[in-house]
Amino acid sequence: MSEPVRATHDLVVRFYDQLWNSWDDAAVDAVLAVQFRFRGSLGQHTVGRDGWRHYRDGIRAAAPDFHNEIVELIADGDRAAARLLYTGTHSGNLLGHPPTGRRFRYAGAAFFRASGGQLVEAWVLGDLADLTRQLVAP
Repeated sequence: MSEPVRATHDLVVRFYDQLWNSWDDAAVDAVLAVQFRFRGSLGQHTVGRDGWRHYRDGIRAAAPDFHNEIVELIADGDRAAARLLYTGTHSGNLLGHPPTGRRFRYAGAAFFRASGGQLVEAWVLGDLADLTRQLVAP
């Protein structure tokens, strides 16, 4: 794997391992560019590190054990694509649904762009129909 491809791959792995799964706020400034543009799996758009932190904190309030599993990751130059599996426990308001205490699991995909040793953009899709079905199931 070439150095630029390895660097992009590693940034995406750090994004999920440190920023999401470990909730490591100190790593945000190292991994994300100042004007990081983000579209989350729940459909919200943010710009900047603090915008992303606000999104992350909303997810954490809804599912404190939220976890991202990279099922497949492909990097090419400054771009990467990942197939993901999201899991958690519905412990707070999520997509307008009050907490149920139910475990959920839904699929997603993410597309990244890196520049200058940081992620500058991420566009994430989640299977919200499947997630909603799990939140409202009897």
